Amino acid sequence: MLNPAYFRFDSLSSFVGLFAVIFTVVICLYSVSFMRQKRGQLRYYLYILLTLITSLGVVFANNLVLFILCWGFLGLLLYLLIGFGEKDRTSATAKKAFIIIGGTDAFMLLGIAFIWKLSGTLQMDKINIALNSRPAVWAYLCLACGAFAKAGAMPLHTWIPDTAEDAPSPVTAYLPASLDKLLGIYFLARLSLNMFAMDAAMNTFLMAIGSFTIVAAVMMALVQHDLKRLLGYHAVSQVGYMVLGIGTGNPIGIAGGLFHMLNHAIYKSCLFLSGGSVEKKAQTTELDKLGGFAKIMPITFVTFLIASFAISGVPPFNGFASKWMIYQGVIDLGKKGGYLWVVWLVAALFGSALTLASFMKLVHAVFLGQQSKESRFTVHDVREESPLMWIPQVFLAGLCILFGVFAYRLPLKMFILPSLNENVVFSGIWNANIATALILVGIIIGILIYLWGKASDTKEAEIFMGGEIFKDHPDMRLSGTEFYNTISDIGILKWIYDLAKRKLFDPYEVGSRITFGFNSILRYLHNGVLPTYLAWCLLGMGVLFYILLK
Repeated sequence: MLNPAYFRFDSLSSFVGLFAVIFTVVICLYSVSFMRQKRGQLRYYLYILLTLITSLGVVFANNLVLFILCWGFLGLLLYLLIGFGEKDRTSATAKKAFIIIGGTDAFMLLGIAFIWKLSGTLQMDKINIALNSRPAVWAYLCLACGAFAKAGAMPLHTWIPDTAEDAPSPVTAYLPASLDKLLGIYFLARLSLNMFAMDAAMNTFLMAIGSFTIVAAVMMALVQHDLKRLLGYHAVSQVGYMVLGIGTGNPIGIAGGLFHMLNHAIYKSCLFLSGGSVEKKAQTTELDKLGGFAKIMPITFVTFLIASFAISGVPPFNGFASKWMIYQGVIDLGKKGGYLWVVWLVAALFGSALTLASFMKLVHAVFLGQQSKESRFTVHDVREESPLMWIPQVFLAGLCILFGVFAYRLPLKMFILPSLNENVVFSGIWNANIATALILVGIIIGILIYLWGKASDTKEAEIFMGGEIFKDHPDMRLSGTEFYNTISDIGILKWIYDLAKRKLFDPYEVGSRITFGFNSILRYLHNGVLPTYLAWCLLGMGVLFYILLK
């Protein structure tokens, strides 16, 4: 039997561990086809297996030393898995992810030292620290910093869009999209629910981080022209909802945050896997070079569409159910007085609206628009990739529907609510069963109208604009890439987007510039000229004498 001083098995760790295993199986199945004919397949699957084992170590660890060892090893495995990408900048992207996550590991070690000083123990289930002193606050912030970096909350998010663009699609679906979100938010929940007694100020801090992450990341997603990079920014934006839910500090909000953690892992993995199928078919992820894939890959189109509805919070899919709970948690804050809850609620609703808008752009650009010159497919090319790739997509899309329609009966009752020690009171008039029935009735009526219109005498014509047929004039193609381009030309937004392009909001890039700038000064000073060294020695001695004789 495992020593309870080192390992902890409860409802929260068990359900996170279960889905870590499920996602590993799904990704391995998908990878059999996607990674075929790529170098180092044995190493790839070995790293995947080690990632699962180490993730389970993180989830079930009850000792902070064991936890941080597994957590740090995951950063190394992330670096190695990103390295399987084939782009020129993949190595730099892997290094960036490793440095950001490894850097926050140093803060976590500092936080663990604070905890040892405050509580005298490293056994996680025996730690309960009130945030009533400066060391306690610093301990929480240092550990939360690691959770933010792993999950991808701002400002420690910048490794995720780069990884999404440069790493292989199954790697992105496995780590930044699913496993890292599960582990990062799991640890944040452990900190906020078990190891620290939260106060209003720290909850407000979490909600501010969550709200800012929701809006800022989705605004960046709106103007992206690469399929995987756009999905990467949405992986960041959705973390904001999870942090916001936990920050509410009330049962319905916390349950919604944990539920959204699970839902995000499902629909975001589905989106990346579906995007990977398109990438394998078209050999590109640039939106300008895609289009018309709904007819070419109908199964992938349906799975991508379902996951898009889920992430956008469209009922009755799972993303709506968890967002609805988070909204209720924020609204419940209003009962305690104050007006900040209005800001959090507006940010969450605004983020959902922009998410839907950006996925309208994405679905049109990839699936519904015309084919581009670079990706002309004939009728003989109209087929899906290997079943080993689309079966995982269908499985995840099915969970998006199942966990939305039967949200209370399945995921909430089986996984989320047992993880909380408090009763969760649901309010509002939302009923998933009734909503689903009405939606199905609407779909059936729509199909009947379509069939009735098709049975009547109709004339079919080629798509045209201004009398010119698109097929004969491919330059007239309207790409979804152009959607929302005017946003980046609006006053202050143009200035912000310009700063973002120059990487001035990226702590890794800013830190690199400062470091290399300091190194250049040192190189200038250490120029190998003896009189220069003697001058510095004299100056140093003068400063030292001044300090000692003062």
